[in-house]
Amino acid sequence: MRKIFARSMTRFFRFVADTFFAKRYGHRAVVLETVAGVPGMVAGMLLHFTSLRKMKTGYGATIRELLSEAENERMHLMFFIEIAQPNFFERMLVVIAQISFGLFYLLLYLIDYKTAHKMIAYFEEEAVLSYTEYLALVESGVTENVAAPKLAIDYYGMKPEARLIDLIQHVRADEQHHSEVNHRFAEGRDF
Repeated sequence: MRKIFARSMTRFFRFVADTFFAKRYGHRAVVLETVAGVPGMVAGMLLHFTSLRKMKTGYGATIRELLSEAENERMHLMFFIEIAQPNFFERMLVVIAQISFGLFYLLLYLIDYKTAHKMIAYFEEEAVLSYTEYLALVESGVTENVAAPKLAIDYYGMKPEARLIDLIQHVRADEQHHSEVNHRFAEGRDF
């Protein structure tokens, strides 16, 4: 049941992203990375409160991992804002998406944290697929292989002449890692 719900929510959110953004991957990344920053922060905060309430210290590594994931997703957003230059409508969509998804995820996490992590693991798998499609468009010349933002170059320690292709490869690797971590959390390990 947990997997069915998580998969169905993933399909729903993928449909919404495909409907709004189609092949505009830079703009899609802006909105999706805004939403992607929510789960780690919500889960980290709730686990932090659990630690305080139970007066146990054993949650520290997991809290740090979740908050690190949220920070990493925030950085992805910063990179793609520089590339996509979102318009006013997209910025408002970001606010609406973040608030809506934040409330949804908070409730889901409170009801069943394993399902919440499973859904995010599937979301991250979809992100890997989306970034693979984005990469193919850049490699084929359909999308311009612009210079990577300096922020991304510094963050990943890339060469100064790094391009969008390099950035997408790094971000895609991060998303793959987030998927693996959330699958692990969904199985109840580290809690």
